[in-house]
Amino acid sequence: MKNPKDEMKKTSAWIKIVRPLNLLITFITVIVAVIICSYTKIDLGITLLAALSSIFSAASGNIINDYFDIAIDKINRPQRPLPSGDISQSKALVVYFLFVFLSVIAAIFVSLDALIIVVSANILLFMYSYILKKIPIIGNVTVALLTALTFIYGGIVAKNINAAVIPALFAFLINLVRELVKDIEDIDGDISSGIFTFPSRFGIPLTQKIISIITVALIFFTSYPYFTQIYKIEFFIIVLLTVDLILVHVLRTVFEKTTKSNLNKISRMLKAGMVFGLIAIYFGR
Repeated sequence: MKNPKDEMKKTSAWIKIVRPLNLLITFITVIVAVIICSYTKIDLGITLLAALSSIFSAASGNIINDYFDIAIDKINRPQRPLPSGDISQSKALVVYFLFVFLSVIAAIFVSLDALIIVVSANILLFMYSYILKKIPIIGNVTVALLTALTFIYGGIVAKNINAAVIPALFAFLINLVRELVKDIEDIDGDISSGIFTFPSRFGIPLTQKIISIITVALIFFTSYPYFTQIYKIEFFIIVLLTVDLILVHVLRTVFEKTTKSNLNKISRMLKAGMVFGLIAIYFGR
């Protein structure tokens, strides 16, 4: 007879490995991208299929990332499902392929262009986890590009890619900052595992300076859509009171201390900034 506590622990581990908050953000991002790129009534069925395909793709990426990161996570995040033994590597691989399959099937029913985007994203996610994340900056750019690609995907679904460019650039920049922050946070485990990210190869001080430069550029960029009359005043007010405040806080605290707790807090705040950015775009379109 199965132990209910063991079953709950396994269920919790599977939920944890796919990172449900990230999936929710991906789901909302695709829907928001379709909405802001549409000048006519959206096709709800196609939009939901596109969002589902993105969720399946993102879930597969999260699993394969943990699969290749098991040695690093034994140092950085030993409580994660794979290094803790809550999920076996073989089962994780099976579920990874299942999610890839589901993402492709869902995309087929959206459009040929959508299928190409999803297949390309799946390949990039695998290549990132397998090799690209080991290359300084290239790995960070890949993750940021994948996030930006979500908006482009929404633009394709809405058949208006041009309207997705600005939110895609915003997503790219804020996620590039977040990736560099996470690399500083994981520097000890990366070095011990032979993975040389930008901060482990070129130092934390230089990485902090690059984070600051990108963050300042992003703060200025958040004002651009309003002053060029692409988005309305609602966008500017929400961004100013949420996203920009978060970015200013990042500028102030990223140099204060490089403890895991502080860097993790910054990472979570940047994720929140992404959500607030989506809200601003939605109300300001």
